[in-house]
Amino acid sequence: MASLLATVVLLLLPSVFRLDGNTHADWQQFLGRFHPLVVHLPIGLILLLPLLEIAGRFRPALLEAAMFVLSLSVFSCVLALTLGYLLAYGSGEAGASVTRHMWGGIALTIGVGGCALVRGASGGLRGFYPWLLGSVLVLLAWTAHQGGSLTHGDRYLTEYLPQPLKHLTGMGTVQAKTFAFPDSFYAKHLYPVFDANCISCHGERKVKGHLRLDSFDRLMRGGEDGAVVIPGHPERSTLFKRITLPADDKKFMPSEGKPALKPEEIAWIKAWIKQGASPELKTLAGISLPHEDEPLPQVADYSGKMAVIEQAAKAAGVTLVPVSRNLGDGLVLNTVDAGAKFGDAQLVSLEPFAPYIVEAELGRTSVTDASLGTLAKFPHLRAIHLEGTAITGNGLAQLAQLQQLRYLNLSGTQVTAAAVAPLTSFKGHLYLYNTPARPIPAAPDGQSTARKEP
Repeated sequence: MASLLATVVLLLLPSVFRLDGNTHADWQQFLGRFHPLVVHLPIGLILLLPLLEIAGRFRPALLEAAMFVLSLSVFSCVLALTLGYLLAYGSGEAGASVTRHMWGGIALTIGVGGCALVRGASGGLRGFYPWLLGSVLVLLAWTAHQGGSLTHGDRYLTEYLPQPLKHLTGMGTVQAKTFAFPDSFYAKHLYPVFDANCISCHGERKVKGHLRLDSFDRLMRGGEDGAVVIPGHPERSTLFKRITLPADDKKFMPSEGKPALKPEEIAWIKAWIKQGASPELKTLAGISLPHEDEPLPQVADYSGKMAVIEQAAKAAGVTLVPVSRNLGDGLVLNTVDAGAKFGDAQLVSLEPFAPYIVEAELGRTSVTDASLGTLAKFPHLRAIHLEGTAITGNGLAQLAQLQQLRYLNLSGTQVTAAAVAPLTSFKGHLYLYNTPARPIPAAPDGQSTARKEP
């Protein structure tokens, strides 16, 4: 009777506390954020069950352990489900993926409880236990996948599926996004920013605060607090205010520990809103995207050197990540895991692979001016992040020889106006926020060589 009552309560839970997309009490969000930690407990316990059941045929004592583990599985499922529901309900999460994950958790909890009842039953009823446990394992995999999709996106497991399998199963393929004005600034530049940073929480499959950014119409519709874009007034637009808050502010966006938008992306959003937030405008006054339509030169084929590249990257404590599946697009040097442990010597060790690296993310590392000469030997560099480093600008002129360089971030360094003077002809995006240097005036041809903080 108690089991039947518990099942009814679980099935009625979504109706009583409906995921309405509105945020609720802070204590619910506080407790709910323990869900990602606790949820691994029932997963491990449930996966242990079939192993104990099989091993118990040879060592009967393990059969008693299996019943104990099954009992713990029921308790841990209830705890994980409760915390998960508090997380979704408290933070105002909704959407198809959230709903599927929720019902998967409810069904899994009922299924594990059923396993405990059937296993302890006598007679022919116990014969259903292996089949029920097998069903629970399948349901566990499906529910866990739904939860992983909420965190990592729908294509997390299928993104790198071999092409023959993609073609055979139809998995991993993505329907191209269509726009009413495909050549507009919104379609070509702003939507990709929202897609990469915002839509995982504000899209069709997961919706927080009734706000969706997966289409222009839904963006302009706003969320639970009303419009987030006020055309002509970025200072009154919630969207702009949220992305420019301090990173430690609880209302800062993107949330959930995601990195802040790049300075140029913030500048694009500000200018777009200020100039009317139109879905049709192709260009924005004051925003220049030099050579945006020119095809980028391809790097040489490095497929035969992948093992050596990975070994060198590991030794330097970094990763060299392909820009895309097309190897000709080059590699990105990512130092986020190395941090201050990465310095001039580590950069020199990667010099043999300079012809294949197109972006160097060196922000907040220990590189100094000595690395500027090394970077000048990376002929395909298009973007260099040096923000928050000990760079003073001595030798900065060497970077002028990088013909493909279109982005250079020196924010938070000690570069001076004299140090950046040799870069006056640089026709890319140069960022000098929080430095002794002043922004460089626009070049005679109208290309902006430096941008003020939005």
